[in-house]
Amino acid sequence: MRLGISSFTYGWAVGAPGHPPKHPLGMMGLLNKAAELGVHLIQVADNLPLHRLSPEELTTFQTRAREQNVCIEVGTRGIAPDHLLRYLELAQRFGSPILRVVIDTADHHPEPDEVVSLLRIVIPEFERAGVCLAIENHDRFRAATLADIIHRTGSHYVGICLDTVNSFGAQEGPEAVVRVLGPLTVNLHIKDFAVVRAAHNMGFTVEGRPAGQGQLDIPWLLQKLSHMGRDVNAILELWTPPQATLEDTIALEDAWARSSIAYLRAFIAD
Repeated sequence: MRLGISSFTYGWAVGAPGHPPKHPLGMMGLLNKAAELGVHLIQVADNLPLHRLSPEELTTFQTRAREQNVCIEVGTRGIAPDHLLRYLELAQRFGSPILRVVIDTADHHPEPDEVVSLLRIVIPEFERAGVCLAIENHDRFRAATLADIIHRTGSHYVGICLDTVNSFGAQEGPEAVVRVLGPLTVNLHIKDFAVVRAAHNMGFTVEGRPAGQGQLDIPWLLQKLSHMGRDVNAILELWTPPQATLEDTIALEDAWARSSIAYLRAFIAD
């Protein structure tokens, strides 16, 4: 298991929808963050889409990552076959063993049968390349549905990118998700959280926390996956709550990233 950061570790600095920073964090900035934190693994997700870089920018990013001894994992959103094959080329270029995928896009929310059909079109190419499709548990499908999708593809090159918070949107917490999806996990998103009762007592909110300061039992999580035989990379993601200004939010996000990596180093030494 290796510890890494993601472009969603710094979601506000990269640019959250409707909240553009004055100086967005780009690929080189993400590499700088990795160097500051002492990690050698970055997952580039759909908030920093690699396919939009020019050939020159891709080469510069790849060269800089090699110089800093940083491995790159590739991620995207959407399962249209031509899109997945384009990202397979990028995964091969960067030596990424996985392609982390969020199924849904803004205008495409396929049902399970369509998901399986679309994945089967590209699976032979992924198998030939030795790259595993890592389907992230987002907030629409329950864990059992995702497991069924993975099994129906009939390939060892399709697995789960297990996120520790997303499935609250499908009314499932980490224990239920790990029990069902843990044996299929090929990549891990560590995202700590707190379920907080609203001040008016009429409901709850799920808020992000720095790793080790929320309700996610991280030692339990890592132990469970280890007992299931899953030796996968662990990527820190953060849901940093907005502050009075975007600048304050970005500063808090950076502080959370630093404290989270320091905490996780007690369990993941690389």
